[in-house]
Amino acid sequence: MHDTAISLIELGAVFFGLGLLGRLAWKIGISPIPLYLLGGLAFGSGGLIPLHGIDEFASLAGEIGVILLLLLLGLEYSANELVTGMRRAWLAGLLDLVLNALPGAAVALLLGWGPVGAIAMAGVTYISSSGIIAKVLGDLGRLGNRETPVVLSILVFEDLAMAVYLPILTALLAGATLMGGLTAVGVSLIVITIVLVIALKFGRYVSMLVDSPEPEVFLLRVLGAALLVAGVASQLQVSAAVGAFLLGIAISGSTAENATKLLEPLRDLFAAMFFVVFGLNTNPTTIPPVLGWAVALAFVTTLTKVATGWFAARQQGIGRMGRARAGAALVARGEFSIVIAGLAVAAGAVEDELAALATAYVLLMAVLGPVAARVVEPVARGLQRKLQPRPA
Repeated sequence: MHDTAISLIELGAVFFGLGLLGRLAWKIGISPIPLYLLGGLAFGSGGLIPLHGIDEFASLAGEIGVILLLLLLGLEYSANELVTGMRRAWLAGLLDLVLNALPGAAVALLLGWGPVGAIAMAGVTYISSSGIIAKVLGDLGRLGNRETPVVLSILVFEDLAMAVYLPILTALLAGATLMGGLTAVGVSLIVITIVLVIALKFGRYVSMLVDSPEPEVFLLRVLGAALLVAGVASQLQVSAAVGAFLLGIAISGSTAENATKLLEPLRDLFAAMFFVVFGLNTNPTTIPPVLGWAVALAFVTTLTKVATGWFAARQQGIGRMGRARAGAALVARGEFSIVIAGLAVAAGAVEDELAALATAYVLLMAVLGPVAARVVEPVARGLQRKLQPRPA
């Protein structure tokens, strides 16, 4: 009973502390992700006050957080939107992949982390944070801007790329052979294809299966379906997160809208625990040696994301100011980068320093992204005025 009491006290303190950190983050206008990571660092191994009574719950809660993050991301898109987005943004998406994955892979190889570490770090630096970007665009009133569909198309391409990337990474982390890795990718592609076909042709039946007029029953059905699909996907060597994402795509219409409203508080709660768990498992003393690399990666990948957004918006005939806004909007990294690093470190197939580098990098980018999106317009207008020729 004493152990239970200690666990409850520690868990209550963590939840209350997260609430304070979240309030502080929104008050100063940044994503709460960096503060959640810092909270985890403060109370993990090597931190100020290590907590040991909530390890099992925190780990499971973190897994559920990843599943809910990806489920709600899938609920934002229909299968038709995914297909349309792919057609519209495939060239810019490929440019995004090359420009932003290479810096992470190069740093991992320079640090001697090998091919698996390079593939993991490539994913960390490649994927933008859909959650942070959506929040920033909404806060700045840019959801109706001409460049916003371009930004969303790039995010859709990244999400689909993750559906292929995560099974490959999972197979490599498990020490699978080349044939095993190819099998995992093949299974993943088959599952993705089946789900997209089901979503396109029979999405309404999937929605009907989980829908209910009673909120309690609806919540139980959606959450239960998400955990079931995630578990089955994991058994098939497809990432549990990808399974949840594909389920979200299959649910459409008013059912998806209602599910999003109902699940958002749960997602925020469990996602916060996921970031805390990642911080808990990262020794803060390992961050200073890789901080310089994190700053270098932040600088380079900010420029490459801006270039990606500029190119994608230019393809759609959008003006320079819109191109600049599109590029700045894509800068933020967050939840998916930590998911990738968490998978790599948990498997024990990469150096522990990868977690430290990913944490420092996401801390920088989760703050830099919203700031870049806010200041890009006044900065761009100031540059325009300076470059305009003065009257004689």
